[in-house]
Amino acid sequence: VVDMAERTKRDYVKLIKIIEAEFGDFPLSGLADRRSRAIFMAWRDQRAKASRRQADYGWQVLARILSWANGRGLVVANPCEKGGRLYRGSRAANVWTNDDEARFLAIAPPHLHLPLILALWTGQRQGDLLKLTWTQYDGRYIRLQQGKTGARVTVPVGKPLKERLDAIGGRIGQILLTTEGTPWTEDGFRSSWGKACKLAGIVGVTFNDLRGTAVTRLALAGCTEAEIATITGHSLRDVRSILDSHYLNRDIGLGESAIAKLEKRTEIPN
Repeated sequence: VVDMAERTKRDYVKLIKIIEAEFGDFPLSGLADRRSRAIFMAWRDQRAKASRRQADYGWQVLARILSWANGRGLVVANPCEKGGRLYRGSRAANVWTNDDEARFLAIAPPHLHLPLILALWTGQRQGDLLKLTWTQYDGRYIRLQQGKTGARVTVPVGKPLKERLDAIGGRIGQILLTTEGTPWTEDGFRSSWGKACKLAGIVGVTFNDLRGTAVTRLALAGCTEAEIATITGHSLRDVRSILDSHYLNRDIGLGESAIAKLEKRTEIPN
């Protein structure tokens, strides 16, 4: 929990209070009874009537608590292990297009341009980008340790991003700042970003979708899954999952690229 982002910590505390209110008097000895799993699942099913995603989140937190307790011998079993998911959302269409990017840069406030370019050219999460400092950029690479996974990533800085960073240059502290020159809070950034998207007429995509968009664009540029994972910090399995079902959406550019490669390797009769 110590390594969690502040917003995640707040979410966990909120859910832990809900779990305490529901199961605070549940006997620990009852966890060994196979029927206890049905009790916890009934609680999740009830929460799913309002939101399947929140029902899954609550189950995840409860399972994590019990896993921690079980690993330390405080309880004899974790009946919430491997509970599966109720929510099966898809973000297949949630990719920033080139038109989205151009419209945002044309209309959104200038101080929000760099966050967009940073996200598209590094594939990093919002929280990590907001914490990024000038000492982590040496003119060629951005080096960071991801807050969510702890993965250490070295991202070669592409020309469009380098030009923007070097044009600012010579500063200390965090790279992304408000108009007052102060570091962003996550809530403050989220609010300003949402207003800018509304102003620019950007709908159906969020800042979080820029990470998947970066993966998609790298794939369309011909990058291998290993190359993409090296830049974004995803596991190979996660990259494959993103490209397969969440973001790529069978982009026609991949089909055209595939046929072009096939043509180069095939002798075509005159």
